[in-house]
Amino acid sequence: MSTAAHPESWQRMLDLAGPPSPAMALASATPGGGGDLRHTPKPWNDAAAAAHSLRTDTDTAKGTLTSAHAGIDTETEGLLSVAALKTVLTSWEERLAAVRDECASLEPALRAVARTMGSTDHGVKSSLTRYADPAPADPKGR
Repeated sequence: MSTAAHPESWQRMLDLAGPPSPAMALASATPGGGGDLRHTPKPWNDAAAAAHSLRTDTDTAKGTLTSAHAGIDTETEGLLSVAALKTVLTSWEERLAAVRDECASLEPALRAVARTMGSTDHGVKSSLTRYADPAPADPKGR
């Protein structure tokens, strides 16, 4: 192990890379907005729409499953498989309800991310605009 702050293997790689460049900067933070990193709310809103659709479809499927088994007790009296069928039905109803509830909680959270990131991007851009056009130096170089 070297005496540097990094393990020997890391230190060798850092030495090979050479000193850090003063021109190295985060693309999205360059003055004047010269970077190409952009946020778009579309993926988050698309995910929220998918969660909404899945919640709706799951709720519909649960309702269809439940109504399809209505009256199972009276129509199949005496069959031993009714207890097993009811257990499976209950299990599926619980699973579908859990998926529905999870999707219901995901949709607003995903939409909130889209809004939050958009306002954060706007705030960062606004805070960097003061650096975009620095005041020109006076003719005497002051």
